[in-house]
Amino acid sequence: MTAKVGQKAPDFSMPTTKNMETLDHVAKLSDYQGKWLILFFYPLDFTFVCPTEIRGFNARLRDFRGAGAEILGVSVDSVHSHRAWIKLPQAEGGLGGLEYPLASDITKQVARDYGVLIEDEGVALRGLFIIDPDGILRYQVISDLNVGRSVDETLRVLQALQTGGLCPLNWQPGEKTL
Repeated sequence: MTAKVGQKAPDFSMPTTKNMETLDHVAKLSDYQGKWLILFFYPLDFTFVCPTEIRGFNARLRDFRGAGAEILGVSVDSVHSHRAWIKLPQAEGGLGGLEYPLASDITKQVARDYGVLIEDEGVALRGLFIIDPDGILRYQVISDLNVGRSVDETLRVLQALQTGGLCPLNWQPGEKTL
């Protein structure tokens, strides 16, 4: 199954850092039924652009949750690598803590299903997917490895999707839809 906007999002089952001590939590698409999900892929732990995005989503987590959405970050690294990176202070190249889980797509199947896997490199492109409470993929954006995403734009698109209306160019929350 390949991810396509307007269709059921591909199912997944990945270990996460939700329980940092045991690393025994497994995230499934069904866990997010009834909520919006911001699912984003990043290339690798302990890199340069990735922590700016991960921390950026963390800084706005309250806004996303206020809009009824959860966030799940994904890379092909192990949950053990994720945990080490989360626990490592920012001054030493780590994330210095995180309030949402990172998932391990160590088999690379989820990245493949969502169309973001660079097969010959074994890493994911920067893919961002917004999945609605019924599990339908409503938005996707995929970019090359070297360009980070906009957290503000992701939140704006989420809010636009939630209106159920037609949102014109540069629509902002509170504005009328068409």
